[in-house]
Amino acid sequence: MYGSSWRKKHEEYKNIVRDKVEKAEWKYLDVNEHWQQTRSTMLKTAQARCGLSKVLSRHKETRRWNEKVAETVRENKITYGN
Repeated sequence: MYGSSWRKKHEEYKNIVRDKVEKAEWKYLDVNEHWQQTRSTMLKTAQARCGLSKVLSRHKETRRWNEKVAETVRENKITYGN
């Protein structure tokens, strides 16, 4: 499914993140701070390796939300009492 180029980039990304995580100071962090630091490391590394793009949407609502979906949600709320 994916080419060898993608696999190589993925392995490089994993190795970079692993190295940064191993070097990070975790000793005095609680779980939330630990997660935020890990998340930040992953996102910054991905941005550096892959770049960043922004997709502008002209649609305020998701295209998948239509009347059929809305009706199903209403029925589920009635059925399950939410």
